[in-house]
Amino acid sequence: MRIRTARRTDLPLLQDIERAAGEPFRTLGMSAIADDDPPPIDLLEEYRRAGRAWVAADPGDRPVGYLIADRVDGAAHIEQVSVHPSAARRGVGSTLIDHLAGRAGEQGLVALTLTTFSHVPWNAPYYARLGFRTLAGAELTDGLRKIRAQEAEHGLDHWPRVCMRREIPHNGHPRQLTGADRQQ
Repeated sequence: MRIRTARRTDLPLLQDIERAAGEPFRTLGMSAIADDDPPPIDLLEEYRRAGRAWVAADPGDRPVGYLIADRVDGAAHIEQVSVHPSAARRGVGSTLIDHLAGRAGEQGLVALTLTTFSHVPWNAPYYARLGFRTLAGAELTDGLRKIRAQEAEHGLDHWPRVCMRREIPHNGHPRQLTGADRQQ
C-alpha cells in the first residue's frame, strides 16, 4: 500500500469510499450516518489543492482509503479518515494517520486531533489503540469547540461523541513553514 497525495481524478472514488465506509453503521442502528452524503467534490478539491488530502492506494494505484485534514489550534485535525470495507483491518487507516503525523511533525505541529463517536468500535476505541486520548471538556481548544458545535448542528450529537488528541514527538528540527502551510 502506498500513501500519496490525492489527485483530482481520485475525488469521486473518495466519495465512493465514504459511502461504503458508512454502511457498517447500519448494524449499530446508526442509519442516519450511513445515509449521510460524502463530502462534495468541491470541498475535496479544496483539501487536495491545499495539500491536505491523501489516499492509500492499492497495487493498481486505486484509492482504498483517504484522509483529509485541517489545521486547528496548532494541531493537525483529522477532518475525515475513511477506509473501504474491502481494505479494512489491514492497517490502512493507521498508516494514513501515521503519514499525517509525520507531515504535521515536519510542520512543527504539536498534535493530531479528531472528533469521533465514543462507542463505535472502529471509532474512539480504535483511535485509543493508536495512541489518541479522549479530551476532557476543559481541554478543548476554541477550534475544537467550534467543530463540536458544527457537528451538533448537523445532528451528530444524537450519539455520544468525543474529541481526541495524540501528541506528536518532535526531533527538535521542525521543517520551515511555507506560505501555503500558514494558510491551512
